[in-house]
Amino acid sequence: MPRATRVSRLTGLLTSVLLLAATAVACGSSDSGDGSGSSSAGGSGSSASAGAFPVTIAHKYGSTTIKSEPERIVTVGLTDQDAVLALGKVPVGTTEWLGGYKGAIGPWAQDKLGGAAAPTVLKDTGTGPQVEKIAALRPDLILAVYSGLTKAQYESLSKFAPVVAQPGQYNDYGVPWQRQTEEIGQALGKADQAKTLVAGVEARFAAAGKAHPEFAGASAVMATPYEGTFVYGSEDPRSRLLSDLGFSLPKDLDKVIGDRFGANISKERFDLLDQDVDVWIVPDTTTAVTKLHADKVYADLNVVKQGREVFIKETGDYGNAVSLSTVLSIPYVLDRLVPQLAAAVDGKASTKVAQPAA
Repeated sequence: MPRATRVSRLTGLLTSVLLLAATAVACGSSDSGDGSGSSSAGGSGSSASAGAFPVTIAHKYGSTTIKSEPERIVTVGLTDQDAVLALGKVPVGTTEWLGGYKGAIGPWAQDKLGGAAAPTVLKDTGTGPQVEKIAALRPDLILAVYSGLTKAQYESLSKFAPVVAQPGQYNDYGVPWQRQTEEIGQALGKADQAKTLVAGVEARFAAAGKAHPEFAGASAVMATPYEGTFVYGSEDPRSRLLSDLGFSLPKDLDKVIGDRFGANISKERFDLLDQDVDVWIVPDTTTAVTKLHADKVYADLNVVKQGREVFIKETGDYGNAVSLSTVLSIPYVLDRLVPQLAAAVDGKASTKVAQPAA
């Protein structure tokens, strides 16, 4: 599935949840379950900070109060599992997005599982969260921070567990990784630990910027050849990778995209691509690149003529980590992306932008 569509807009609603929800409430979060939703997959990890609960978190649909430390966490947000794992908890359920990873846990996060079982993986089939399957996991907290949860879906899920939906001040799927981590930290009673994690990753960005002062003030854009040419907006986590490194994004980018995480552009707006660096997420780094360069309008841009392109294969660990852009995946990305950007931004066609091994 093209990377532009993997962030599916959750539009449907399973309405047969009420009876199952009542059963879920009756069961309680402390009951032991079967292998797919057992308490071993939701190990408590380190304890919450003293006095952390109750905690109330504001979001797009109001606010949610979490009365006590959650133990059975389901992540509906497509990347929320990484923050949960980084904070010492293992979800009982995660939501599939990229595919290929047991429990929807990438290699940058595997060690955070410890000895716990991998989470049950839920799927968004195009009709929204699998409400009945989520209820069957008997969650005591549902996280939908990096999501496009609708109000109806929020209300349905809230029948059987507290739900932290996406923040209202950002586009759907537009929450910054810092805010995502800190909100999940609050929900788990680990606000201070979350801030420490964020500070550590921000230090990685600062170190990269210090080592490469040429990034500051240079312009860049993130794009993918999905159904033509698809560019990511300033609130998309992939674009935030560039801005957090000091790059500026095209000034008309969000004007063209609107309140979405990204959009297709016409050839009349290929000026958005004529930046100091173009970062392309592509199906492969051979055929897809050849096809891009066969477009005479694009090939005539200075960014192409001067060899200032970075190509990232959308599948594989590196491409997946770029799309997730979480507190755990970002260090993995920076080790690979920063050298590519440094090679591209010098503007010399003779400088080869190497492809990482993964």
